[in-house]
Amino acid sequence: MSAIAVVGVGADGWPGLSVAAREALGAAEVVLGGARQLGLLPEQVTADRVSWPSPLRPSVPGLLERFAGRRLAVLASGDPMFHGIGRTLLECGVPAEALRVLPHPSSVSLACARLGWPVEETEVVTLVGRPPESLHAALYPGRRLLVLSADASTPARVAGLLADGGYGPSRVRVLEQLGGPAEAVREGVAAHWSLPPGDPLNVLAVDCVPDPTVPADAPRPQLVPGLRDELFESDGQLTKRHVRAATLAALGPAPGELLWDVGGGSGSIGIEWLRAHRSCRAVSVERDAVRAERIVRNAAALGVPRLRVVRGAAPTALTDLVAELGRPDAVFVGGGLTVPGVLEACWAALGPGGRLVANTVTLESEALLTQWYRRHGGELVKLGVAHAVPVGGFTGWRQAMPVTQWSVVKGPDAEGPDVRDTGAERADAERADAEETDVKETNIEDTDGAASAGGSGGAGGGAK
Repeated sequence: MSAIAVVGVGADGWPGLSVAAREALGAAEVVLGGARQLGLLPEQVTADRVSWPSPLRPSVPGLLERFAGRRLAVLASGDPMFHGIGRTLLECGVPAEALRVLPHPSSVSLACARLGWPVEETEVVTLVGRPPESLHAALYPGRRLLVLSADASTPARVAGLLADGGYGPSRVRVLEQLGGPAEAVREGVAAHWSLPPGDPLNVLAVDCVPDPTVPADAPRPQLVPGLRDELFESDGQLTKRHVRAATLAALGPAPGELLWDVGGGSGSIGIEWLRAHRSCRAVSVERDAVRAERIVRNAAALGVPRLRVVRGAAPTALTDLVAELGRPDAVFVGGGLTVPGVLEACWAALGPGGRLVANTVTLESEALLTQWYRRHGGELVKLGVAHAVPVGGFTGWRQAMPVTQWSVVKGPDAEGPDVRDTGAERADAERADAEETDVKETNIEDTDGAASAGGSGGAGGGAK
């Protein structure tokens, strides 16, 4: 079978193509592409023209099978390997050696050329097929962003998001039809956006300028774990920032890795895991419907709407996750520790080298973690945080409830769990589960700033 020619096309159409790209299209018997891209081809390209159906990805294998044995070309916008169809073909199982990629300058290269922005210093956020809230994670004072638009409505949506997110003074330029005869640039300020929708083929250039009326000490996102607690919507089921930073350090996120956050609470652990790198993945398991919805809102507000929220109680809710997503690289258990089967299911899901971290504030769950520590090793630590508060006319320390944390890396020869409670121990644990609400309510952070680590959305006195 001849290689599939994957040809990048710009807004300049046929005249902007290289000789090699023209020859590949001229030799093709079938050309796949979007309607706009196919419309840029001249009559001298005699191949059958087939528009991609919607949704595109599920249709790719069937179309490739349909045209197997015929000389096939696929059209892409700009560089096919930059958020393009080239990646889609590879992810659908087409081997790299079966593709002949002929790129055109990407929209990012063209935009940076027009703006005078160094490509390597410019952050790119794509909103093609992704929620606009993804932009939140890239917003920092003084940053320059290129936003790949989904359509003509994207500029207004981005301007609204910037204004609502404290970046109303930001300059936004809309670069339309880059490289084509109809190339144009329009601009405005996010907080006062009034431009009507223009060409759907556009890229946004954003100069991030924070609102000067926002107090300098207001909570703001940051790159390292330990976001201010005020950035999360919460009913008290929140791993407080100092314990959260220690927990993320123990979990150790790395690019492309998958986290299970069992007992999601407010979603803070999964959210900060995803903020560590754009390729990180996370699933938050939360039994309470109200909290599950709150996790979704928190993830969107902090720029990681890709956080997947599974509504259900562990361990039942974990049953199909391995088959669907593969083994997790790390598991955090912030609640439900004494629920029968939770730790066992999490441990079984991990492969060699997988990390498990569990937090708790109750003696019953601490006893359970001690048993697992004796069996599997790892590190068992107690985290304590105290905040300075007024004491009459003086200042004193208010101690939060200490958090016991067990972290462990699963070895290649690790055996299954062998943690046997006596009947009395299990009864005590189940009684602790029933009383968990009382534990949580006494552990909510006071308005004077005393830190704590409340129980999770699951049972068992964990710390979320």
